[in-house]
Amino acid sequence: MKSCLIVIDAQESFRQRAYWSESVAHPYFAAQNALIEGCSAADVPIVRIFHVDEPAIESHPFAVESGFVRPIEGLAPFDAAATFTKHRHSALVNSGLDVWLTQQGIGRLIVSGIRTEQCCETTTRHASDLGWEVDYVTDATLTFDMVQPDGRPLAAADIKARTAAVLDGRFATVCSVAQALQRARAQASEGAAA
Repeated sequence: MKSCLIVIDAQESFRQRAYWSESVAHPYFAAQNALIEGCSAADVPIVRIFHVDEPAIESHPFAVESGFVRPIEGLAPFDAAATFTKHRHSALVNSGLDVWLTQQGIGRLIVSGIRTEQCCETTTRHASDLGWEVDYVTDATLTFDMVQPDGRPLAAADIKARTAAVLDGRFATVCSVAQALQRARAQASEGAAA
């Protein structure tokens, strides 16, 4: 089965948000870059996803007009097999990604990017419902502290743990960078032997 790494919304737009934290982002960059480099070395195609939304004005960091819809600084450079723009949480809604994956014969997605519980989780659930196998690489996703509706804080680490718990075994195989790369290399070897 052919795998594909999906790098979701790893874009400079997030650095413009008040919740951005370089210290929180540092471990994410290390994991995301290891995943990118490992997939590149294993000839696993890498797809880049950008999120764009309204209003289409310079002051909105997710508008193309802002200049921030570009790869985030700190991300390892890579040659994308394809790049798609999305306007919804799932990267599979009206972006053309689903068509491209089908045309390429991709059976398994390796999901990574920003944010853990938002676009990464939503894309994972959607992909699973459409029939793709999904490896969800929690360490190669990034999120930030939030506030619950009752005003209590919700730590990013707790959001990541909750996301992993609800996805694993139902919508995805939750795995580490090393595990995802091992699975992708094994599949590449199986494909070469066939």
